[in-house]
Amino acid sequence: MNVLIILAHPEPASFNAALAARGAAALRQAGHAVTISDLVAQDFDPRAGRHDFTGAADAARFHYQSEQAHAVRTGGFCDEIAREQARVMEADLLVFQFPLWWGGVPAVLKGWIERVLAYGFAYADGLRYEKGVFRGRRAMVSMTTGGLPQRFGRGAAYGELEDQVLWQLQHLVLEYMGYTLERPFVAYGAPRVGADRRAAYLDEFAGRLLEAAARPVDHGQGITDPLSHVPDSAITANR
Repeated sequence: MNVLIILAHPEPASFNAALAARGAAALRQAGHAVTISDLVAQDFDPRAGRHDFTGAADAARFHYQSEQAHAVRTGGFCDEIAREQARVMEADLLVFQFPLWWGGVPAVLKGWIERVLAYGFAYADGLRYEKGVFRGRRAMVSMTTGGLPQRFGRGAAYGELEDQVLWQLQHLVLEYMGYTLERPFVAYGAPRVGADRRAAYLDEFAGRLLEAAARPVDHGQGITDPLSHVPDSAITANR
């Protein structure tokens, strides 16, 4: 299994970094190949713009999806996007590792999603959910929270985990692209619990990753050339 862990945390000694490292070590010991994209350490730029591309479909007016489609067709993504897309293409299992900030993902991870999971690469018109580009592969969300478990749930202060807190990330990003989801892993109250509980979280996460990596994947269900399914008129539509 090829596993890609996207780590979004600014502190190398954070618990998020410890989770990513422990999970990667367990996977490698079991014979899996693992890549960690440490976005902050790589100085990944979360801002989308013309700097994403080495050329232009339209130099006069910037339409992001059209420029993404042009870059897919011409190999025209900048180096950091091309690098991350190559890692995504190789991955059987994609893992997002991040702290929950203001009810969502850190800005650097949101920017990675917008820039790397480009139109024509990760999705296109008519290629969503059960027809998604990455159908047959698996994905997993792993996050830390400041809030304890009682803060999450139907009617609780922060809302129900999967139907509210993670709805956008899991349903409108990962499932949208065709991924089959693993149950999310959550280290609740990571800054509030003691060393024993954090050690248990590390063990639990390693076990969950090993279970996920043992499940079958089928790249043959996916789409190798998303833009071949889309007429040019749909790409250039004004948005």
